Amino acid sequence: MPLTVDKLLNAMATTSTRLVIDKGSIGAQIAGQYCSMWRAAGQPQVGAIPTVAATCNDTTVGGFSIPQQTAPVRSFLAYLEWACSNNTMTLEAHDRLAANGNCNGTLTTSQSIALDLQTMGGTDNISTRIGDADYSDVQWWLEWYSATGATTVNATVAVTYGDGSTGNLSLVPISANRPASSAINLNVYRPAGVNAFIRAVNSITLSASTGTAGAFGVTATRLRGSVFAPVANCKYGCNWADLPLNEIPAKACMMLFVLPSTTSSGTVRGGGKVSHIDPT
Repeated sequence: MPLTVDKLLNAMATTSTRLVIDKGSIGAQIAGQYCSMWRAAGQPQVGAIPTVAATCNDTTVGGFSIPQQTAPVRSFLAYLEWACSNNTMTLEAHDRLAANGNCNGTLTTSQSIALDLQTMGGTDNISTRIGDADYSDVQWWLEWYSATGATTVNATVAVTYGDGSTGNLSLVPISANRPASSAINLNVYRPAGVNAFIRAVNSITLSASTGTAGAFGVTATRLRGSVFAPVANCKYGCNWADLPLNEIPAKACMMLFVLPSTTSSGTVRGGGKVSHIDPT
């Protein structure tokens, strides 16, 4: 039998894992640009900084703890709610697929990233977790772990596309004093006329030194759900129909991003439910 609403509602009441969100505010952010909550204090705990290219999974420090199920049981994000100390904010829940945080803000030589979701496909269920086989569901980010320097620079990002072709994204501007936890979505820098989606990020080359080494790198994720909070300190929620209902595959490493309306992430509190359902 297929997955039904009755099965989902029953699972929400009886066979769900509760998600607890309690993250401290991250300051010095950029209004209208994403903030990764990976390194924010609270629950889930502070995430590990990846120093080499690696996949992420359900045991990676920083992700939500979600019990792994045995087929045919599948897991779905059935509910998500939050409140933020800032107003007009958006919370996004992502599956953190792979990351490499080895980049230095003072180097002007090519810095290896080596994140290829095709070659990683057999590890940690990545081939399923990416979603559509053409990589169109994957979001790629520059993610900061500590701030880089006061000089504005451009990044040349060398990639491989889903059709096997290679090339550089359009130049990615890195603003002065880019703060820890800030994130730049790389998907929007895919050049005009390129119809394939990004499969791998191979390297990054900075046009000049930012003046401070800091620490940043590349992260690949897949969006699983989002909630908007128009008023500060008021809780807003989305059920399975509004999220919409998205599967949380085996080995998923669930994390949070905030899209700030001001210069901090705000204090983030809330929760959710991942429902475990046997659709047979």
